[in-house]
Amino acid sequence: MNQLVARTVLRRLIGGRSCNRCLSTSTAALVVPRPFEETAVLWRQGHSWGATGGAEWRRAMSTAAERTKTAPAAEEKDRKESAAAEEKKKDGGEVMVSSYWGISRPKVTRDDGTEWPWNCFMPWETYQSDLSVDLSKHHVPKTFLDKVAFRTVKILRIPTDIFFQRRYGCRAMMLETVAAVPGMVGGMLLHLRSLRKFEHSGGWIKALIEEAENERMHLMTMVELVKPKWYERLLVLAVQGVFFNAFFVLYMLSPKVAHRVVGYLEEEAIHSYTEYLKDIDSGKIENVPAPAIAIDYWRLPKDATLKDVITVIRADEAHHRDVNHFASDIHYQGKELRDAPAPVGYH
Repeated sequence: MNQLVARTVLRRLIGGRSCNRCLSTSTAALVVPRPFEETAVLWRQGHSWGATGGAEWRRAMSTAAERTKTAPAAEEKDRKESAAAEEKKKDGGEVMVSSYWGISRPKVTRDDGTEWPWNCFMPWETYQSDLSVDLSKHHVPKTFLDKVAFRTVKILRIPTDIFFQRRYGCRAMMLETVAAVPGMVGGMLLHLRSLRKFEHSGGWIKALIEEAENERMHLMTMVELVKPKWYERLLVLAVQGVFFNAFFVLYMLSPKVAHRVVGYLEEEAIHSYTEYLKDIDSGKIENVPAPAIAIDYWRLPKDATLKDVITVIRADEAHHRDVNHFASDIHYQGKELRDAPAPVGYH
Protein backbone atom coordinates (compact mmCIF):
# COMPACT_ATOMS: atom_id res chain seq x y z
CA MET A 1 0.00 0.00 0.00
CA ASN A 2 2.83 2.37 0.89
CA GLN A 3 4.49 1.68 -2.44
CA LEU A 4 1.23 2.49 -4.28
CA VAL A 5 0.96 5.87 -2.49
CA ALA A 6 4.59 6.67 -3.22
CA ARG A 7 4.17 5.90 -6.93
CA THR A 8 1.05 8.09 -7.12
CA VAL A 9 2.93 11.07 -5.56
CA LEU A 10 5.87 10.67 -7.95
CA ARG A 11 3.59 10.52 -10.99
CA ARG A 12 1.84 13.72 -9.95
CA LEU A 13 5.14 15.52 -9.40
CA ILE A 14 6.50 14.39 -12.77
CA GLY A 15 3.21 15.25 -14.49
CA GLY A 16 3.47 18.85 -13.25
CA ARG A 17 0.39 18.81 -11.05
CA SER A 18 0.16 20.89 -7.95
CA CYS A 19 2.25 19.47 -5.19
CA ASN A 20 0.40 21.32 -2.47
CA ARG A 21 -2.13 18.44 -2.18
CA CYS A 22 0.68 16.01 -1.38
CA LEU A 23 2.32 18.16 1.32
CA SER A 24 1.72 18.00 5.00
CA THR A 25 0.32 20.98 6.90
CA SER A 26 3.79 21.98 8.13
CA THR A 27 5.26 21.81 4.64
CA ALA A 28 2.41 23.73 3.04
CA ALA A 29 3.24 26.70 5.29
CA LEU A 30 6.29 27.30 3.08
CA VAL A 31 4.05 28.62 0.33
CA VAL A 32 4.02 31.98 2.15
CA PRO A 33 6.62 34.19 0.39
CA ARG A 34 9.95 34.09 2.16
CA PRO A 35 13.32 35.68 1.48
CA PHE A 36 15.60 33.74 -0.80
CA GLU A 37 18.02 32.84 1.98
CA GLU A 38 15.26 31.42 4.21
CA THR A 39 13.78 29.23 1.48
CA ALA A 40 17.22 27.96 0.56
CA VAL A 41 17.83 26.88 4.18
CA LEU A 42 14.48 25.09 4.31
CA TRP A 43 15.26 23.26 1.08
CA ARG A 44 18.60 22.14 2.43
CA GLN A 45 16.85 20.75 5.49
CA GLY A 46 15.03 18.20 3.32
CA HIS A 47 11.81 19.98 2.31
CA SER A 48 10.26 19.54 -1.10
CA TRP A 49 11.88 21.46 -4.01
CA GLY A 50 8.41 22.09 -5.38
CA ALA A 51 7.46 23.96 -2.22
CA THR A 52 10.61 26.04 -2.25
CA GLY A 53 10.35 26.79 -5.95
CA GLY A 54 6.74 27.76 -5.54
CA ALA A 55 7.62 30.12 -2.68
CA GLU A 56 10.30 31.86 -4.78
CA TRP A 57 8.00 32.06 -7.79
CA ARG A 58 5.21 33.59 -5.74
CA ARG A 59 7.68 36.01 -4.14
CA ALA A 60 8.89 37.14 -7.58
CA MET A 61 5.32 37.59 -8.75
CA SER A 62 4.42 39.61 -5.66
CA THR A 63 7.53 41.84 -6.12
CA ALA A 64 6.64 42.49 -9.75
CA ALA A 65 3.09 43.37 -8.68
CA GLU A 66 4.39 45.79 -6.05
CA ARG A 67 6.63 47.49 -8.63
CA THR A 68 3.70 47.78 -11.00
CA LYS A 69 1.71 49.48 -8.29
CA THR A 70 4.60 51.74 -7.17
CA ALA A 71 5.66 53.04 -10.62
CA PRO A 72 2.39 54.88 -11.40
CA ALA A 73 2.41 56.34 -7.88
CA ALA A 74 5.95 57.75 -8.40
CA GLU A 75 5.02 59.16 -11.80
CA GLU A 76 1.94 60.77 -10.30
CA LYS A 77 4.05 62.32 -7.52
CA ASP A 78 6.55 63.78 -10.04
CA ARG A 79 3.68 65.14 -12.11
CA LYS A 80 2.13 66.84 -9.08
CA GLU A 81 5.50 68.36 -8.06
CA SER A 82 6.07 69.72 -11.58
CA ALA A 83 2.57 71.18 -11.66
CA ALA A 84 3.11 72.81 -8.26
CA ALA A 85 6.43 74.29 -9.41
CA GLU A 86 4.85 75.70 -12.56
CA GLU A 87 2.00 77.18 -10.51
CA LYS A 88 4.46 78.76 -8.09
CA LYS A 89 6.45 80.16 -11.00
CA LYS A 90 3.32 81.76 -12.44
CA ASP A 91 2.63 83.39 -9.09
CA GLY A 92 6.07 84.99 -9.16
CA GLY A 93 7.57 82.82 -6.41
CA GLU A 94 11.04 81.31 -6.34
CA VAL A 95 11.28 77.79 -7.71
CA MET A 96 13.85 75.38 -6.32
CA VAL A 97 14.82 72.99 -9.11
CA SER A 98 15.18 69.52 -7.65
CA SER A 99 16.88 66.55 -9.22
CA TYR A 100 17.20 62.84 -8.60
CA TRP A 101 20.54 63.38 -6.83
CA GLY A 102 19.19 66.08 -4.57
CA ILE A 103 21.72 68.65 -5.80
CA SER A 104 20.65 72.26 -5.50
CA ARG A 105 22.46 75.59 -5.48
CA PRO A 106 22.62 77.30 -2.08
CA LYS A 107 21.16 80.77 -1.80
CA VAL A 108 23.88 83.34 -2.53
CA THR A 109 23.48 87.06 -1.88
CA ARG A 110 25.41 90.25 -2.46
CA ASP A 111 26.82 92.37 0.36
CA ASP A 112 23.61 94.40 0.40
CA GLY A 113 21.47 91.27 0.80
CA THR A 114 20.10 91.12 -2.74
CA GLU A 115 20.12 87.81 -4.61
CA TRP A 116 23.27 86.97 -6.59
CA PRO A 117 22.18 86.86 -10.27
CA TRP A 118 25.21 85.10 -11.84
CA ASN A 119 25.83 81.38 -12.24
CA CYS A 120 29.18 81.73 -14.05
CA PHE A 121 31.02 83.18 -11.03
CA MET A 122 30.41 83.62 -7.32
CA PRO A 123 30.98 86.65 -5.01
CA TRP A 124 34.13 85.10 -3.54
CA GLU A 125 35.64 84.94 -7.04
CA THR A 126 35.34 88.69 -7.60
CA TYR A 127 38.05 91.21 -6.84
CA GLN A 128 39.10 94.84 -7.12
CA SER A 129 41.64 95.31 -9.86
CA ASP A 130 45.08 96.64 -8.91
CA LEU A 131 45.39 99.78 -11.03
CA SER A 132 48.86 100.61 -9.74
CA VAL A 133 50.50 98.10 -12.09
CA ASP A 134 53.11 99.60 -14.42
CA LEU A 135 51.57 99.75 -17.90
CA SER A 136 54.74 100.85 -19.68
CA LYS A 137 56.88 97.80 -18.91
CA HIS A 138 58.28 96.05 -21.96
CA HIS A 139 60.44 92.96 -22.23
CA VAL A 140 63.23 93.83 -24.63
CA PRO A 141 63.90 90.81 -26.88
CA LYS A 142 67.53 89.74 -26.56
CA THR A 143 67.81 86.11 -27.58
CA PHE A 144 66.96 84.75 -31.00
CA LEU A 145 63.80 83.03 -29.72
CA ASP A 146 62.64 86.23 -28.03
CA LYS A 147 63.03 88.11 -31.30
CA VAL A 148 61.07 85.41 -33.15
CA ALA A 149 58.26 85.66 -30.59
CA PHE A 150 58.22 89.47 -30.77
CA ARG A 151 58.17 89.58 -34.59
CA THR A 152 55.48 86.92 -34.75
CA VAL A 153 53.16 88.99 -32.56
CA LYS A 154 53.84 92.13 -34.59
CA ILE A 155 53.02 90.27 -37.82
CA LEU A 156 49.78 88.92 -36.32
CA ARG A 157 48.72 92.44 -35.47
CA ILE A 158 48.78 93.60 -39.12
CA PRO A 159 45.60 91.79 -40.30
CA THR A 160 43.85 92.82 -37.08
CA ASP A 161 44.60 96.50 -37.73
CA ILE A 162 43.41 96.19 -41.33
CA PHE A 163 40.15 94.42 -40.48
CA PHE A 164 39.06 96.31 -37.34
CA GLN A 165 40.86 99.64 -37.78
CA ARG A 166 39.64 101.80 -34.86
CA ARG A 167 36.59 99.70 -33.95
CA TYR A 168 38.16 98.87 -30.62
CA GLY A 169 35.06 97.22 -29.20
CA CYS A 170 35.08 94.54 -31.90
CA ARG A 171 38.87 94.35 -31.74
CA ALA A 172 38.71 93.75 -27.98
CA MET A 173 36.13 91.01 -28.44
CA MET A 174 38.37 89.23 -30.95
CA LEU A 175 41.43 89.78 -28.78
CA GLU A 176 39.79 88.19 -25.74
CA THR A 177 38.70 85.07 -27.64
CA VAL A 178 42.40 84.54 -28.44
CA ALA A 179 43.77 85.69 -25.08
CA ALA A 180 41.66 83.15 -23.16
CA VAL A 181 43.27 80.21 -24.97
CA PRO A 182 46.92 80.17 -23.72
CA GLY A 183 46.09 79.93 -20.01
CA MET A 184 43.76 77.00 -20.64
CA VAL A 185 46.26 75.18 -22.87
CA GLY A 186 49.17 75.73 -20.49
CA GLY A 187 47.15 74.75 -17.42
CA MET A 188 45.82 71.64 -19.15
CA LEU A 189 49.28 70.44 -20.24
CA LEU A 190 50.77 71.12 -16.81
CA HIS A 191 47.88 69.25 -15.23
CA LEU A 192 48.48 66.20 -17.41
CA ARG A 193 52.21 66.35 -16.71
CA SER A 194 51.53 66.47 -12.98
CA LEU A 195 49.40 63.34 -13.30
CA ARG A 196 52.02 61.51 -15.37
CA LYS A 197 55.02 62.36 -13.21
CA PHE A 198 53.29 62.44 -9.80
CA GLU A 199 54.69 65.90 -9.07
CA HIS A 200 53.31 69.20 -7.86
CA SER A 201 53.00 72.16 -10.21
CA GLY A 202 54.04 74.88 -7.78
CA GLY A 203 50.60 76.45 -8.17
CA TRP A 204 51.05 77.15 -11.89
CA ILE A 205 48.08 75.04 -12.96
CA LYS A 206 45.77 77.17 -10.87
CA ALA A 207 47.48 80.41 -11.91
CA LEU A 208 47.13 79.69 -15.63
CA ILE A 209 43.52 78.47 -15.36
CA GLU A 210 42.80 81.58 -13.31
CA GLU A 211 44.22 83.68 -16.13
CA ALA A 212 42.05 81.89 -18.70
CA GLU A 213 38.94 82.44 -16.58
CA ASN A 214 39.76 86.11 -16.17
CA GLU A 215 40.16 86.53 -19.92
CA ARG A 216 36.85 84.73 -20.44
CA MET A 217 35.15 87.23 -18.16
CA HIS A 218 36.68 90.01 -20.28
CA LEU A 219 34.99 88.42 -23.29
CA MET A 220 31.61 88.08 -21.56
CA THR A 221 31.79 91.76 -20.68
CA MET A 222 32.74 92.84 -24.19
CA VAL A 223 29.94 90.78 -25.72
CA GLU A 224 27.47 92.74 -23.55
CA LEU A 225 28.92 95.98 -24.90
CA VAL A 226 29.56 95.16 -28.55
CA LYS A 227 26.82 92.74 -29.67
CA PRO A 228 28.94 91.02 -32.36
CA LYS A 229 27.50 90.46 -35.84
CA TRP A 230 27.23 87.06 -37.51
CA TYR A 231 30.37 87.42 -39.61
CA GLU A 232 32.37 88.50 -36.56
CA ARG A 233 31.19 85.38 -34.74
CA LEU A 234 32.24 83.30 -37.73
CA LEU A 235 35.65 84.94 -37.68
CA VAL A 236 35.98 84.10 -34.00
CA LEU A 237 35.39 80.41 -34.74
CA ALA A 238 38.07 80.37 -37.41
CA VAL A 239 40.67 82.32 -35.43
CA GLN A 240 40.14 80.34 -32.24
CA GLY A 241 40.35 77.01 -34.05
CA VAL A 242 43.64 77.92 -35.72
CA PHE A 243 45.18 79.60 -32.67
CA PHE A 244 44.29 76.84 -30.20
CA ASN A 245 45.96 74.12 -32.26
CA ALA A 246 48.97 76.28 -33.13
CA PHE A 247 49.54 77.30 -29.50
CA PHE A 248 49.08 73.71 -28.32
CA VAL A 249 51.86 72.53 -30.62
CA LEU A 250 54.07 75.50 -29.67
CA TYR A 251 53.67 74.83 -25.95
CA MET A 252 54.52 71.17 -26.44
CA LEU A 253 57.70 72.11 -28.35
CA SER A 254 58.87 75.08 -26.27
CA PRO A 255 56.97 76.40 -23.22
CA LYS A 256 59.42 79.29 -22.83
CA VAL A 257 58.66 80.59 -26.33
CA ALA A 258 54.94 80.04 -25.82
CA HIS A 259 54.88 82.12 -22.63
CA ARG A 260 57.02 84.79 -24.31
CA VAL A 261 54.55 85.02 -27.18
CA VAL A 262 51.69 85.47 -24.70
CA GLY A 263 53.65 88.15 -22.86
CA TYR A 264 54.04 90.14 -26.09
CA LEU A 265 50.38 89.56 -26.97
CA GLU A 266 49.42 91.10 -23.64
CA GLU A 267 51.64 94.09 -24.37
CA GLU A 268 49.69 94.60 -27.59
CA ALA A 269 46.45 94.27 -25.64
CA ILE A 270 47.57 97.06 -23.30
CA HIS A 271 48.27 99.26 -26.32
CA SER A 272 44.85 98.50 -27.86
CA TYR A 273 42.96 99.28 -24.64
CA THR A 274 44.93 102.49 -24.21
CA GLU A 275 43.78 103.59 -27.67
CA TYR A 276 40.25 102.53 -26.72
CA LEU A 277 40.38 104.85 -23.69
CA LYS A 278 41.67 107.71 -25.85
CA ASP A 279 38.65 107.40 -28.15
CA ILE A 280 36.34 107.40 -25.13
CA ASP A 281 37.98 110.54 -23.71
CA SER A 282 37.80 112.28 -27.09
CA GLY A 283 34.10 111.46 -27.49
CA LYS A 284 34.51 109.20 -30.53
CA ILE A 285 33.10 106.33 -28.46
CA GLU A 286 30.18 106.94 -26.11
CA ASN A 287 30.96 106.39 -22.44
CA VAL A 288 27.93 104.22 -21.74
CA PRO A 289 27.05 102.72 -18.33
CA ALA A 290 29.00 99.63 -17.37
CA PRO A 291 27.27 96.25 -17.76
CA ALA A 292 25.95 94.68 -14.57
CA ILE A 293 28.27 91.68 -14.96
CA ALA A 294 31.32 93.97 -14.95
CA ILE A 295 30.13 95.87 -11.89
CA ASP A 296 29.77 92.65 -9.89
CA TYR A 297 32.93 90.95 -11.17
CA TRP A 298 35.33 93.86 -10.56
CA ARG A 299 33.35 95.29 -7.60
CA LEU A 300 32.89 98.57 -9.42
CA PRO A 301 30.60 101.32 -8.13
CA LYS A 302 26.97 101.19 -9.25
CA ASP A 303 27.44 104.26 -11.47
CA ALA A 304 30.54 102.84 -13.25
CA THR A 305 30.92 103.54 -16.95
CA LEU A 306 32.59 101.95 -19.97
CA LYS A 307 35.77 103.88 -19.19
CA ASP A 308 35.97 102.22 -15.77
CA VAL A 309 35.51 98.79 -17.33
CA ILE A 310 38.23 99.29 -19.95
CA THR A 311 40.57 100.62 -17.27
CA VAL A 312 40.31 97.51 -15.10
CA ILE A 313 40.54 95.19 -18.12
CA ARG A 314 43.74 96.94 -19.21
CA ALA A 315 45.16 96.45 -15.70
CA ASP A 316 44.33 92.75 -15.89
CA GLU A 317 46.19 92.48 -19.18
CA ALA A 318 49.23 94.12 -17.62
CA HIS A 319 49.22 91.51 -14.85
CA HIS A 320 48.95 88.71 -17.39
CA ARG A 321 51.91 90.23 -19.25
CA ASP A 322 54.00 90.05 -16.08
CA VAL A 323 52.98 86.45 -15.30
CA ASN A 324 53.85 85.12 -18.75
CA HIS A 325 57.17 86.93 -19.06
CA PHE A 326 57.99 85.64 -15.57
CA ALA A 327 57.12 82.07 -16.63
CA SER A 328 59.29 82.38 -19.73
CA ASP A 329 62.22 83.69 -17.68
CA ILE A 330 61.97 80.64 -15.39
CA HIS A 331 62.36 78.35 -18.38
CA TYR A 332 65.24 80.43 -19.77
CA GLN A 333 67.08 79.86 -16.49
CA GLY A 334 66.89 76.12 -17.11
CA LYS A 335 64.28 75.51 -14.40
CA GLU A 336 60.77 74.11 -14.32
CA LEU A 337 57.77 76.26 -13.45
CA ARG A 338 57.21 74.24 -10.29
CA ASP A 339 60.63 75.43 -9.05
CA ALA A 340 59.23 78.93 -8.55
CA PRO A 341 55.98 79.74 -6.70
CA ALA A 342 53.18 80.79 -9.03
CA PRO A 343 51.56 84.20 -8.56
CA VAL A 344 48.11 82.81 -7.76
CA GLY A 345 45.55 85.60 -7.42
CA TYR A 346 47.74 88.05 -9.32
CA HIS A 347 45.11 89.49 -11.66
